[in-house]
Amino acid sequence: MQQDAPASAPHVHLNLNVRGLGPSATLAINERSAELSAAGREVFRLGLGQSPFPVPAPVVEALRQHAAEKDYLPVKGLPALREAISGYLERTEGLHYRADHVLVGPGTKELMFLLQLVYYGDLVIPTPSWVSYAPQAHIIGRHIRWLPTRPEDALGVTPEALEGLCREDPERPRLLILNYPGNPTGVAYDPPQLEAIAAVARRYRVLVLADEIYSGTRFHGEHVSIARYYPEGTIISNGLSKWCGAGGWRLGAVAFPSQLGWLRDGMAAVASETFTSTSAPIQHAAVTAFRGGDWLDDYLVRSRRVLRALAAHFQGVLTDAGATCAPAQGGFYLFPRFEAHRERLARRGIDTGPALCERLLEDTGVATLPGSVFGRPQEDLSLRLAYVDFDGAAALAAADVEPDAAFLQRYCPTMVTAAHRLADWVQV
Repeated sequence: MQQDAPASAPHVHLNLNVRGLGPSATLAINERSAELSAAGREVFRLGLGQSPFPVPAPVVEALRQHAAEKDYLPVKGLPALREAISGYLERTEGLHYRADHVLVGPGTKELMFLLQLVYYGDLVIPTPSWVSYAPQAHIIGRHIRWLPTRPEDALGVTPEALEGLCREDPERPRLLILNYPGNPTGVAYDPPQLEAIAAVARRYRVLVLADEIYSGTRFHGEHVSIARYYPEGTIISNGLSKWCGAGGWRLGAVAFPSQLGWLRDGMAAVASETFTSTSAPIQHAAVTAFRGGDWLDDYLVRSRRVLRALAAHFQGVLTDAGATCAPAQGGFYLFPRFEAHRERLARRGIDTGPALCERLLEDTGVATLPGSVFGRPQEDLSLRLAYVDFDGAAALAAADVEPDAAFLQRYCPTMVTAAHRLADWVQV
């Protein structure tokens, strides 16, 4: 009896924009760290920037109370939540964004993707910048312009660099992403810097996406949005993942000025055909988070104390070890560069950022990410570390005053050890 010929494999028709695209570097290092830990290795997880602090109890209780909510909510978001977000921006930053100009989504990452999809123009991002901005642009087929930065400017955006890029083609539509406090550097901008950047953006009609997801972690609580100086052209992005410790809840929002209603409506139309609406119970709980209260103020003061102390500890240890490292002003990150050790590292066969991080993990168990995944050249001896591998609940409860060295040793011992292991290793 003749056997049927085996069916041929389906043709591979992968979208060209996706070919060669791997998983997000931050998620990949987190999974690898977990695998190494499961295999019995001691691993210091400085790769994924997840808040170490628990979701505040009133927000958890609000989620519990609304767990039975099951209806589809409006595409743009629960009206009470949009009102709460509008009030949050008014209360924390003195900004006037109407509630009906707010769009809620399942995380700011998804909303940024929709923004790039809907807006027609070049994406302008500084090098270094968060790992997902550029891949999202590649998936959509959007043209990327990397904005050069300098160590003497803490690797941040400058009006001169933006002016130079825009002058090449003044009429070209552009979207600048300004993320601060920044991932991967922890660097922020003061009002004169923001005002100067805003002046250039206005002159060339550049839209600005102010990624302010870390605004609530600004170490001294003095976050100022560029929207104060360029209200008509700034879209603000924020959410629950960083300052509220709820990354896995996946809730974010973007607020638009009235002049960009066409862009908001375009994104809402695409949202209606993709994610439909954000989880109802989480939206109801988020109302409590964005309305805040004394409990939230206390939570933020305590968490900032811990993060501020850890940033100073890491920065001091690494600077003493010869690293170039701008002081962080918020967030969970530092971005040290080890160019001073290039010859020493080269003798150990290390001459790129990826090789630096790979050997560091192998030799010490300290898991970090190379600067190259944030847009730096492969040969750049830089890495990003996230100082979040500690018991955030215990540290938060104990942070009645400014943490000292004894506090860090007691409540954040893995971070103290990781800092010294990294410093000792790079000087071998």
